[in-house]
Amino acid sequence: MLSFLSKQWRSFLLAVGFFTRIPVPHLPDFQEQELNHAARYFPLVGIIVGLTGATVFVLTLRVFQSDIAVLLSMAATIYLTGAFHEDGLADSADGLGGGWDSERILTIMQDSRLGTYGAIALFLMLFGKFQLLNALPAQFVAYALIIANAASRLCAVYVMATSNYVKASGKAKPLASKVQVQDILTATVFGLSPMVLLFCYFSTAEVGAGNAVTFFLCMLLPACVVWFWWRQKIQRWIGGYTGDCLGAMQQLTELAFYLGFVAYFGLISKF
Repeated sequence: MLSFLSKQWRSFLLAVGFFTRIPVPHLPDFQEQELNHAARYFPLVGIIVGLTGATVFVLTLRVFQSDIAVLLSMAATIYLTGAFHEDGLADSADGLGGGWDSERILTIMQDSRLGTYGAIALFLMLFGKFQLLNALPAQFVAYALIIANAASRLCAVYVMATSNYVKASGKAKPLASKVQVQDILTATVFGLSPMVLLFCYFSTAEVGAGNAVTFFLCMLLPACVVWFWWRQKIQRWIGGYTGDCLGAMQQLTELAFYLGFVAYFGLISKF
């Protein structure tokens, strides 16, 4: 039992160290393949990132207007992750926007320079997050940050589980082998638990069970559409995924979850 817990703690630290700037202890005898088993904790890292953004938002809201608090919370999450996923989004946009076959697309993705497609994608992504979070009632922004950051990383894990890694090397090469079933189940629990907890709250609160179901559908439908669209796109053009594609999936589905939040409040306000 102690050995199992020690292994899980090690996997969690690997996930934190890989996806954030949070300092972690030195892990002796590190093997790249261990990161594949750490995939179960990627959504948990998302919860940590979301909690950080939520904490910054709640604290700064006491001093500043809501839009400034949103901007500071976004800055905090980007700093915490080192813009890891945003970089993947930009590289993916440049590759798929400027490439005409899989080889050319992968070559462009590896180029560290930011191109037109990447710049446009980054601007629209950041501006979209800012606008959608500002469109929410202030008391729900913190919930949205936690839910979206956890569930969007689960979406990236599902890509790993259903597609093949297509590069001989790269930042996601240690994740190239298929994710195990038990890792997927654990990741699903961490990825969906914040959403389920808010769903349960809505079910027992004054809004009632009907609105709780509407909330759950609003959360899942936009993200499912984006997930299938993006997975189909990268499967068609490059035959699988790269680390940049996973980062793009995280960013795109995070935005989709915010869109679902806004859609939910828009729907209930009309009934």
